[in-house]
Amino acid sequence: MLMEAAQELQRETEETRGDEPEQNSRKGTSLTNQLQLPKLKHYKWWLRVASYILFLLAGQSVATLLGRLYYDKGGNSKWMATFVQSAGFPILLPLLFFFPPSTANTSSSARPPAVSTLALLYLFLGLLLAGTNLMYSYGLLYLPVSTYSLLCATQLAFNALFSFFLNSQKFTPFILNSLVVFTMSAALLAVNAGSENTTAGVPKGKYVIGFLCTLGASATYSFTLSLVQLSFEKVIKTETFSAVLDMQIYQSFFATCVCVVGLLAGGEWKLLGKEMKEYETGKISYLMNLIWTTVIWQIASVGMLGLIFQVSSLFSNLISTLALPIVPVLAVIFFHDKLDGAKVMALLLAIWGFLSYIYQHYLDDSKSKGNKTSADEASSSVIEIC
Repeated sequence: MLMEAAQELQRETEETRGDEPEQNSRKGTSLTNQLQLPKLKHYKWWLRVASYILFLLAGQSVATLLGRLYYDKGGNSKWMATFVQSAGFPILLPLLFFFPPSTANTSSSARPPAVSTLALLYLFLGLLLAGTNLMYSYGLLYLPVSTYSLLCATQLAFNALFSFFLNSQKFTPFILNSLVVFTMSAALLAVNAGSENTTAGVPKGKYVIGFLCTLGASATYSFTLSLVQLSFEKVIKTETFSAVLDMQIYQSFFATCVCVVGLLAGGEWKLLGKEMKEYETGKISYLMNLIWTTVIWQIASVGMLGLIFQVSSLFSNLISTLALPIVPVLAVIFFHDKLDGAKVMALLLAIWGFLSYIYQHYLDDSKSKGNKTSADEASSSVIEIC
């Protein structure tokens, strides 16, 4: 009996030793996958950020040019100009089938928010969006273009303030440099706008209204960006593209409802038929302008929300401000505007500010990767000891 027990124990020991290389191999493979996976996620993150930047810059620049074309050719409805900035959300609905909600990136300890909580959140953001767009429309109507652009540049300062209190944004020398340079770029462009673009014959009372509306819109827009970032972190808690789509679709829906009420209550809908007939380039051109403006604003909005989701509201606002000097360059190409030295300098300053912020994020990312590598090496040492 003892001999049989000893033989059986020896067989079990040999089997265990035979399994050790396989177990070590599995541990090594698992460790290799752990080291490779962050790199894959890293490149995917940069690809998403680059895509969102392209969406925001191209969308905002083209939509701004189309909005200018609308006013230049005879359009004058403030509510319609506000309506087209949010009414294109139905084109995003098919994307929900390609990017369904997923719980893979949701914290296991976090419960999904209640439907009533999300409804109130989207309603509040939709009201803010509609109010912001309407205030911008009034500001552009009553203010000289130079004053309007200069006031719009203040949204960076407002966003920095809200990001500090709501999103715990840290300010490094590179970020502060980026803020200052972006503000200088927008201010230089605004001061150089010239008297030929000013709005003549505006009463002093309406001028004050335009000034306050533009300043209020800049503050409200910045507050909305910080609030969206806070909503992603504290309420939604889901790291998926479908969460970005939901945010854009539902807040745009409520904002569009407000615009429809404004069109009907203000009586501007009665003048749209006459406006379309008197449009300089014809009815088809009028409709195509509104349709494409609606579509492109949605593309820009997805880019904006995506950058808030992936980086921060401050970064999203910086990229939005980067479009300020890009639009005049595009206007030179499509509207034959004069390209002077001030516009070129404004563009160079904006690029400098953009690269400054990107470099800061690169430093943060490199530091994060270094900490991750140290943690992986420590984990590998523990595995080898075991």
